[in-house]
Amino acid sequence: MTDLALDLVRLRAAYAGGLAPADVVREVYARIAAAADPGIFTALTPEAEAVTAAEALGAFDPARPLYGVPFAVKDNIDVAGLPTTAACAEYAYVPAADATAVARLKAAGAIVIGKTNLDQFATGLVGVRTPYPVPVNACDPALVPGGSSSGSAVAVARGLVSFALGTDTAGSGRVPAALNNVVGLKPTVGAVPTRGVVPACRTLDCVSVFATTVDDAHAVFTVMAGYDPADPWSKDVPRGPVAHPPVLRVGLPTAESLRFFGDDIARAAFDESVADLAALGATFVPVDLEPFYAVADLLYEGAWVAERYAAIRGFFEANEDKVHPVTRAIVGGARSRSAADAFDGLYRLAAARRALDPVLAGIDLMVVPTYPSPVTLDEIAAEPIAANSRLGTYTNFVNLMDLSALAVPGRFRSDGRPGGVTLIGRAGADGLLAAVGRRLHAAVRPTLGATGLTLPDAPPPAAGVPDGLIPIAVVGAHLSGMALNGQLTGLGAVFVRAGETAPDYRFYALPGGPPHRPGLVRVAPGTGGRIALEVWALPPAGFGRFVAAIPAPLGVGVVRLADGTSVQGFLCEAAGAEGATDITATGGWRAHVAAG
Repeated sequence: MTDLALDLVRLRAAYAGGLAPADVVREVYARIAAAADPGIFTALTPEAEAVTAAEALGAFDPARPLYGVPFAVKDNIDVAGLPTTAACAEYAYVPAADATAVARLKAAGAIVIGKTNLDQFATGLVGVRTPYPVPVNACDPALVPGGSSSGSAVAVARGLVSFALGTDTAGSGRVPAALNNVVGLKPTVGAVPTRGVVPACRTLDCVSVFATTVDDAHAVFTVMAGYDPADPWSKDVPRGPVAHPPVLRVGLPTAESLRFFGDDIARAAFDESVADLAALGATFVPVDLEPFYAVADLLYEGAWVAERYAAIRGFFEANEDKVHPVTRAIVGGARSRSAADAFDGLYRLAAARRALDPVLAGIDLMVVPTYPSPVTLDEIAAEPIAANSRLGTYTNFVNLMDLSALAVPGRFRSDGRPGGVTLIGRAGADGLLAAVGRRLHAAVRPTLGATGLTLPDAPPPAAGVPDGLIPIAVVGAHLSGMALNGQLTGLGAVFVRAGETAPDYRFYALPGGPPHRPGLVRVAPGTGGRIALEVWALPPAGFGRFVAAIPAPLGVGVVRLADGTSVQGFLCEAAGAEGATDITATGGWRAHVAAG
């Protein structure tokens, strides 16, 4: 089975065809032995135990989304019975229970293969700050593997497991993904419970996913995500696949604010990815990254360095000499900071978030390089702090800003090294990033990690109204890409589908503005026209705020669609259309605006 592909599409097809999970597990252990890289795993589940778990799954059960899927877990996330070391042997303990995320994955049929190496206490983006052997970068052994989730990224890239869990506080789930040519999903903060995770910065930490395809990463996220009442940082966010909106506004960094540190090859690679997005129909909005860099600078100042120190304070004070020298210097730096420094950082962050709200309201997502330039092992040995910091140029601000992110492999650079970009969205935009990311990855069609395999042919996951959200039809300035769409997305709305009304409505351009607004008026069945619309879905709280802000003569009522279904949507009082211009013949607001 040396040619066995471990992506979910092909693996599930193999299971449906009669392949036994126990045979897959045996193949995985054979691959790990053949890889001969002692730096990837810090501990393995005994093979016999993993085979027993696979046999216990029984016959193929398509209702279990991760039936028989082998995965690895970063060694700062608890797996019952395996030591959690956080890459510090003196810190090690053996947990009696799985972390929430791991427990949910097991319940879905996934099989834990082992624990993976990391930058000690998840402090670093390079993957070399470990007392264990350093994992070898899967694409170029001269490069650092990336961190802190080094072993997880390399294990996936080399085809040893289907997916692996990492953590991400400042880019640890994205930088190693890009350096090893795999997908790195950094969810909304709190979307995946962090109970059972050794904290770095508890207020920022995320459990991340490494996979070879966007669909695989999002499928794993969907299983893990969900509120955990025992986790004080957990929150409910929309999950499950969503559709790609008809018009996508992508924030594109201005040329002046991009930082490549003299790497012209990296700049050219980023331009190629931007061209790929443009070919998919993206509309670009210029964004100055300088204010985001200012946010990133806060990460290693008072408040969040102190949080790293607080996470391991007792151990650190008693075992400082056992901590990796670079990690010791970073975490120990918190001692020189005061509580006033911490509050100053929090105030500065709050002000920066408020100042950047209008920027984020004007776009659906932002695209940035995942890292400015790859870092070699020689470079990190020469400058362990500065080279590490450069890797975090485009990642450090994301969790501080409470944003979601998805690192997507791109075309390989002209020097043969991996590249890729990161899509960044608001909190709760994980589904949108997946919808866009899968199309971008499919357009590029790079090989999967270092396996030599290409993307499997598969239809997009079926999208619909995510659980707990309320659909609403919009016909005017709230359509994707139009002036008021940010009012929807700013309240957590996700795009569901485009459609048309039944031919039971007249459509009017109402007086006033800007912004100019239309009015949809119901008339006798068959005496109106079919009007283009979009269905979006809002969380209940957002729906209430949205509806409460709708000005007269507009309101919300039941709108009949051409396909025979009905949904709540914008309607206009008949009296409100008096004196307005009838634009029913245009077929919709977007066409009316385009006609001038």
